[in-house]
Amino acid sequence: MHLLLIEDDALLAESIGSSLRQQGHVVDHFSRCSDAAHSLSLVNYDLVLLDLGLPDGDGSQIVKLMRQRQDATPVLMLTARDSLDDRVRGLDLGADDYLTKPFSLIELEARVRALLRRSQQRLQNVLSLGRLRVDVDSAMAFVGEEYIELPRRELNLLEGLLLNAGKIVQRETLEQRLFGFEAVGANALDVYISRLRKRLQGSGTEIRTVRGLGYRLEEADG
Repeated sequence: MHLLLIEDDALLAESIGSSLRQQGHVVDHFSRCSDAAHSLSLVNYDLVLLDLGLPDGDGSQIVKLMRQRQDATPVLMLTARDSLDDRVRGLDLGADDYLTKPFSLIELEARVRALLRRSQQRLQNVLSLGRLRVDVDSAMAFVGEEYIELPRRELNLLEGLLLNAGKIVQRETLEQRLFGFEAVGANALDVYISRLRKRLQGSGTEIRTVRGLGYRLEEADG
């Protein structure tokens, strides 16, 4: 998944980012409201992790801005403010969950999984199409009961396609999901699509190219 982390504590941001990347997520990090708001206007994220006390303003204004423009991306607030009034205010503004510092990374990871599962209207952290399935919790892919070993970015790509199985996913959306703001070559996505296609041979699914638009994962004919 493609996550946005807004946190001005450099050490904490590094710990959170490292933990979430190990779970297979792409994480963009900003420490200022203005930079985060700009990124949100350009990128469709799966989840936002938001500190409230930021150098150039209150992070709650980010939530308010998102909800005003009908952006339903789930928001997990991370803050040292532990009063009931603060929690209620954050949730009333549109945050989906609230985690008080200090917290364990294990709990953070569990909250992230729960919010992603809820936003995608899944009862379990499993994405599937025909015999192909991905267990998001364990970051493992299977065809039937056979395990398919996928590098992190190919797994992330497969998740993005499975989340929209049968629908066209734009190139820009997949590129954001895989690389965030990392500078990559113009054909980087094509390389990963090609690799994933080879790994999915015999799975009963195929990645179709829709020229000028993007890619679509669907069950193979026959």
